[in-house]
Amino acid sequence: MPEYTARHLSVLEGLEAVRKRPGMYIGSTDSRGLMHCLWEIIDNAVDESLEGHADRIGVTLLPDNSILVADNGRGIPVDEVPGVGLSGVEVVYTKLHAGGKFGGGSYAASGGLHGVGASVVNALSHRLDVEVDRDGQTHRMTFRRGEPGVFKDGRTKSPDNAFTPFTTDSSLEIVGKVAKKKTGTRVRFWADPQIFPDTTSISLEQILARAKQTAFLVPGLTLVIRDERTSDVTEEEFRFDGGVVDFVEEIAPDAAVTRTYHIRGQGSFMETVQTLDQKTGHLVPVETERICEVDVALAWGQGYETTMRSFVNIIATPVGGTHVQGFEAGLTRSLRKLIESNTRRLKITAKDPKIEKEDILAGLTAVVTVSLPEPQFEGQTKEILGTGPVRGIVNKVVGDTLTEILTSTKRSQRDETNRLLEKIVAEMRARVAARLHKEFSRRKNALETSTMPAKLSDCRSEAVENTELLIVEGDSALGTAKLARNSEFQALLPIRGKILNVQKASPADILKNAEVASIIQVVGAGSGRTFDLDAARYGKVILMTDADVDGAHIRTLLLTLFFRYMRPLVEAGRVYAAVPPLHRVDVVGRGKAANEVIYTYSEAELTALLKKLDKQGRKYKEPIQRYKGLGEMDADQLAETTMDPAHRTLRRVSMADEESIKAAEEVFELLMGNDVAPRKEFIIEGSSDVDRARIDI
Repeated sequence: MPEYTARHLSVLEGLEAVRKRPGMYIGSTDSRGLMHCLWEIIDNAVDESLEGHADRIGVTLLPDNSILVADNGRGIPVDEVPGVGLSGVEVVYTKLHAGGKFGGGSYAASGGLHGVGASVVNALSHRLDVEVDRDGQTHRMTFRRGEPGVFKDGRTKSPDNAFTPFTTDSSLEIVGKVAKKKTGTRVRFWADPQIFPDTTSISLEQILARAKQTAFLVPGLTLVIRDERTSDVTEEEFRFDGGVVDFVEEIAPDAAVTRTYHIRGQGSFMETVQTLDQKTGHLVPVETERICEVDVALAWGQGYETTMRSFVNIIATPVGGTHVQGFEAGLTRSLRKLIESNTRRLKITAKDPKIEKEDILAGLTAVVTVSLPEPQFEGQTKEILGTGPVRGIVNKVVGDTLTEILTSTKRSQRDETNRLLEKIVAEMRARVAARLHKEFSRRKNALETSTMPAKLSDCRSEAVENTELLIVEGDSALGTAKLARNSEFQALLPIRGKILNVQKASPADILKNAEVASIIQVVGAGSGRTFDLDAARYGKVILMTDADVDGAHIRTLLLTLFFRYMRPLVEAGRVYAAVPPLHRVDVVGRGKAANEVIYTYSEAELTALLKKLDKQGRKYKEPIQRYKGLGEMDADQLAETTMDPAHRTLRRVSMADEESIKAAEEVFELLMGNDVAPRKEFIIEGSSDVDRARIDI
């Protein structure tokens, strides 16, 4: 057996440990890790803003791939740290677990509790320059891979320039003078190619998104992001004074059911903290009272998606933690109690199941922030808050304040509370109904086809990617469509008239509606939160309605259903609208020329065709046939114009990005929602564009 003794153990001193195991400190060495480094520096500047000492932060991405972060805060201390013999700048950038956030009174609440942020960035940088404006002078110190020294710079600053490390002692270099009252810090760093691959780069989109988020969380702070990496220089500036309320209204994905509620409060807890004793120079345990401030904004929308962002000292906690647990517990406690006191009005019986957290969170948009000294995160990446007492504080503040808001006797608030409670109860019933429908939401084999609606004319193919479900308006069109389809891959589902407007109806009423339930059952992927795109029984869903006003209305109702309750199908680009022709023009052939049939799809196209035929001296039968419905065509005509993939035209319904989704939400709410006034105004404004000749009668 090989000998294993103490001499085989390695002791990594200072920043060597960071360079040896960078993932332990920044999570990874790809673009995410580099972004983490950048935000360690920016967060230091933001902490100055939180303490009221800075109101402007600039981030510049330079052409040589270095990054400059500048703030107008107090500036890093430049005097000597007692007992260490080094300047404050050198201690902050070269010593792990050193800084102003360890209970010294410099920061009441900060995200940088470990004191390794700046020093880790320095250790993982090929070069890092720090300039501090303080006491009427500009002080500078430069580092190469964490080691302080002096670069021999010519016209251009570069990590490849000659470098002389400090050997016996080190000092700050004074490089200029500034106004006595001017203070601030500028940090420029070049990522080390020995740590980060050559392909690693900073995403401007991610910086802009994070900067915008930070501006929401720190009202009054201006963040300027400038990208000089290409000749097309771009610059964005963010500043918001509305705080978390504005943040919720920015990220809310759908129309509101309630206004945005702002909940603020605080609580205290005792914590044993290791504090440096100035006399002995050792850490001693001290019982300390901690104040946790809670700032929450929340609103419910008409949809079922939950959008929640959580932060601790403005540091995002994407995985949550004790503050989110407390928020959800307070929310559930408050609303369960309120619903229990209104069971008769909400028609809740003993057979109904208990309201669950997921029923309450459906359609909720919330921003949950807490601020406290020295929070305990799980790891340097700070994705989860671990401070236990925060859970109880947030629970009490949210639960008590929300109860007070929702039980207000003001009429407007009573109406809003009633709408919210009805939505939550409807979500509970929809959850139960969805579970019952789930057994019918999978493609059935040959022995189970009887569970599908009797009116479904299914296709033979089992290859989902090649199959199509055509939703046909009316039984008259169904008969012709059966003869016109290719039964190998085309399935037909007729609907009778106009289906339920799901924008106005509750989820429970929607699932009770026979036509809607049939569509959900035949698609086979569930609905709402339970929708599973991979389980969809068909590769395409085609809405085949008549080319008239009623057909357009039915198509809009169907699109509302798919957008509201089967949205992933729309997002995947698997929903289409058929484009049947409006007119049939029979051109009479002369001599040996055969008669010709031409279809047109709009009034403008028909007018242009008739002019062309008149100019050519060709005759056509009159009156021109105008199709009012698909049932007027024979099977060959329907196949050729609307159903045969080789000849037909389809319109794909798609949503490319967040902006188009938000626009679609607004249009569906305007056209199909409960609020009549905006729709009336829309119709009045558009009435001047419509004349009698354009109306189908």
